[in-house]
Amino acid sequence: MSLRQITVLGECVADAFTEPASAPGELALRVLPGGGPANTAVALARLGTPARFLARLSGDVFGRLFRAHLEASGVDLSYAVPAAEPSTLAVAELDARGQAAFSFHAQNTADWQWTAEELARVELSETACVHTGSLALVREPGAAVVEEFLAAAASRATISIDPNVRPLLVRPEVYRARLEHWCGLADVLRLSEDDLALLLPGTPPERACDIWHAAGARLVVITRGADGAVASLDGERVHVPAVATQVVDTVGAGDSFTAGMLHHLGARGLLGGRLTELGPDDVAQACRFAARVAALTCSVAGPNPPWQSQLARLATADRP
Repeated sequence: MSLRQITVLGECVADAFTEPASAPGELALRVLPGGGPANTAVALARLGTPARFLARLSGDVFGRLFRAHLEASGVDLSYAVPAAEPSTLAVAELDARGQAAFSFHAQNTADWQWTAEELARVELSETACVHTGSLALVREPGAAVVEEFLAAAASRATISIDPNVRPLLVRPEVYRARLEHWCGLADVLRLSEDDLALLLPGTPPERACDIWHAAGARLVVITRGADGAVASLDGERVHVPAVATQVVDTVGAGDSFTAGMLHHLGARGLLGGRLTELGPDDVAQACRFAARVAALTCSVAGPNPPWQSQLARLATADRP
């Protein structure tokens, strides 16, 4: 069967990684195109899902980098908005485990300026799933417009949300105040254990799943790094181990997991509504596939998800 389109909405961020400088008193930066929603769109397209990205792309040097990267990965930018504002920049420092700490330069940048008129033009008749999250859902003035777009899209598509909490830019209580509403909109809620610690401090993953089910989300998936993932479908739990890999860094791993999960579900015709045909075995298979996609992303520098051909080679190598 042919795969149906997944539409992703959200930000592009220039991820600048510190590198050794060639002279004292200098700072060298290596800039890669990133941003959670953009990473997810790229990963979906590389896996073979028709992926359309709703973004506000600046005409500056970073915006041109984003556009080239997205198009080279096969992402449909037909509804991307040419934006007058500058791009968002994040400077990352990696620790010994490859975990990134970011400082953001995001005041009045293009990603948060959505208007109702811009999103009213978007055609969703071919879209099986709308995925969004991260800062686009909490940064004003565009956040309220994005929520309205999701509410309208819910009648015709599966809704997937990844909160991707960024406490340096937006206080966690802002996310907490909106999360119940998002669960009412979302069929799928995917978040990390770091997100969980910020949203529901001290709450075990299983209890958090029940809270979010009660608010409306049917499928809740919490990724836990090297400890794998716990998924809950209407309260039925699935535990999936991580795939062992040599970690270069973890940037974009969660975005790749989300893309792998949605791609797998879409390939089996399980997206396009309220997940009524979805069972725990389907969830387990999708999460196992997603863990492989995330592991390959961790094995290279920056948010650089694998292509479908790389996964095929990995599967061949894994056979006895």
